[in-house]
Amino acid sequence: MKIKILYEDKDILAIDKPSGISVHADGRSKEKTITDWVLKNYPKMKNVGESIFVDDKEIKRPGIVHRLDRDTSGVLILAKNKKAHEFLKNQFKDREVKKTYNTIVSGWVKNDHGIINKPIGRSPADFRRRLAGRGARGELREAITEYKVLKRFNALASSKFLPLRPQAGPSGIKISKMPTRFTFLEVKPKTGRTHQIRVHMKFLNHPVACDSLYDPKGFCPKELNRLALHAKSIEFKNLKGKTIKIESPLPKNFEKYLKN
Repeated sequence: MKIKILYEDKDILAIDKPSGISVHADGRSKEKTITDWVLKNYPKMKNVGESIFVDDKEIKRPGIVHRLDRDTSGVLILAKNKKAHEFLKNQFKDREVKKTYNTIVSGWVKNDHGIINKPIGRSPADFRRRLAGRGARGELREAITEYKVLKRFNALASSKFLPLRPQAGPSGIKISKMPTRFTFLEVKPKTGRTHQIRVHMKFLNHPVACDSLYDPKGFCPKELNRLALHAKSIEFKNLKGKTIKIESPLPKNFEKYLKN
């Protein structure tokens, strides 16, 4: 597993997480995870952080203070010792960490700027999903997301459920002959709920493109082939009190749509 290091000091490590790799094990899949890479390359981090239990199995999370979804790419921060873990965890808890994402969503978002302030709970239909708005179950937790439109564009799209003049593509997937509308956004979550950006964009009726969980029948720009969500930057304080901002380069298959 090749992982690019974006920043490192004696306390903190920041990496560029690829899409398609989970941060830690889920107790079911045998796929390699970021924690496997950490344990191989930084064995001293083995006992840093906390474990979780899934189906009575202990899942180690060495150095983990926050996480990204499996198919989200970008900046991931890790603590190299217990003092740094507690220090960073408190910054996330107190909402002092500033996070910026880039995402491509379905349709043309009407407003150039917006704030989504909608609590998130669980979906009654699927235990894997979260839900904002009517029908959410369980504890509803405050969730705030700010967004800004960077570009609205049209692109050929692929889907298994295209209604307009489709033609057969590879593996039975259909490719649209008609350009489909998408919006390129900069997104700043002010809280850190599970799937927050994906849930809030779904609430706006502009789901993240290529999201098989929240928009399984939706459109995906033809050449993207991954969840259209990237953790662009993160800003925090190191243990000396210095503000550190780390950025991850925009993936090439995102950059194409922003430039065209």
